[in-house]
Amino acid sequence: MHSSNCSLYNPVAPIDTPEATLLAGLESLQGKVVGFIDNAKPNFQFLVEDLSEQLTKHYGVKKVITHRKPGQVPVKPEVLAQMVSECDAVITGSGD
Repeated sequence: MHSSNCSLYNPVAPIDTPEATLLAGLESLQGKVVGFIDNAKPNFQFLVEDLSEQLTKHYGVKKVITHRKPGQVPVKPEVLAQMVSECDAVITGSGD
């Protein structure tokens, strides 16, 4: 089980801030579980598929977990709690 200590990083933070670290401060992705929260925008699933392949092939990610939201709504707290418990890092994003 993964730590329930969760940090939230603002994706628009300037790159020179301490918050702008590699996936919540992970020194490596080797053997990690990465989650994606799909916000149901067109084409995001294709981006996730490509990123998942790159993360496992080139960075040693052990597993990728995805959750697709039913639309442009906040992620349900129970889904977020599950992602936090199963993943070392969670990425949310959009596509078009």
